[in-house]
Amino acid sequence: MGSVSLVVGPPLGSLRPRKLYHRPRPRPLLSLSRCSYSHPDASSHSIGKLEDLTTQVQKGSKDVPAEDQLESQLWMTGGAYDFRGATTSLTNELLSSSKKVTLVRHGLSSWNEESRVQGSSNLSILTDTGARQAEKCRNALADVNFDACFSSPISRAKSTAELIWHGREQPLVFVDSLKEAHLFFLEGMTNVDAKRKYPKLYTTWREDPANFNVDGIYPIRRLWVTAREAWKEILFTPGERFLVVTHKSILRALICTALGLGPERFRAIDVNNGGISTFTFNRRGEPMLQCLNMTAHMYSDHVYQY
Repeated sequence: MGSVSLVVGPPLGSLRPRKLYHRPRPRPLLSLSRCSYSHPDASSHSIGKLEDLTTQVQKGSKDVPAEDQLESQLWMTGGAYDFRGATTSLTNELLSSSKKVTLVRHGLSSWNEESRVQGSSNLSILTDTGARQAEKCRNALADVNFDACFSSPISRAKSTAELIWHGREQPLVFVDSLKEAHLFFLEGMTNVDAKRKYPKLYTTWREDPANFNVDGIYPIRRLWVTAREAWKEILFTPGERFLVVTHKSILRALICTALGLGPERFRAIDVNNGGISTFTFNRRGEPMLQCLNMTAHMYSDHVYQY
């Protein structure tokens, strides 16, 4: 025989009448006055406004591009089509068109191999391995049409850009704002020696780079300023697709400034030698990161299509 559990409540005299709670009816996400639909039994006049709007956009206008019609008339969610307000403009001015920018880090350098602090020094040169990495980047991007290539003028990046750009007729432009951060007397030192000789300074550089400074000069904070200058120079250039070849630190600054991250997030981003990243920009200069540090081409014959 099964057991029975008794639940004993409070004395009847202590019970108070409960107020009835009326749950409000949820509001519809879309009002029928804004977005109705055609029922099989309804007349042709009951076709919803959204359907009428879609037809108008599909027909288009001679004076207004379809993209702008959609932006101005449809409710955007920040999804696959557009990203209004999701990010901050890097130009604060309308661009002539939307843009796509491909970022590439230079190939392996001599000071990469020797684990030396590179900075803005021009003494670190592209190695044979680095040259092969640049050729792999060229092959991987062979099917992508670019309007121009922007590169740091520092040797290891310059050589990488020239190898990637070989065979193309569009301009190759060397831009000072794409130079690497200047790291003063640490440049050229091995990381082991720098840590031993300047332990406090080197630890700050590795663990708190935004506050790394020499005589009151903060290289990483300065890099954020030059990154914004570089973005403007690139984005205001006529054309729609650009290639950028430069160094790890300035790449971190370019990516972080585009994502609205400050210099304290400097080491939150990593880019390998030959790594490829891509951004798209709408006409308002608002960026969307599409790919970060792609390296499939380093280990295969992969060719990117976009």
